[in-house]
Amino acid sequence: MVEVNLDQAEWRKATASGDTGQCVEVATNLPNVVAVRDSKNPSGPALIFTHDEWSAFLHGATHGEFNV
Repeated sequence: MVEVNLDQAEWRKATASGDTGQCVEVATNLPNVVAVRDSKNPSGPALIFTHDEWSAFLHGATHGEFNV
């Protein structure tokens, strides 16, 4: 497993999420990875994806692959 330094991560959340404090935050400014974390626990763990993995997820989400 490769360790990723998140010190320079620029976290953002969807503007549509409002100020509920219960959001997923994403950092796309890191070299070679996309980091995802729970906004309620900013010092907690983050999920790390390659840019290709993140693109595949976004494609699936926008095309209804995860609809139940």
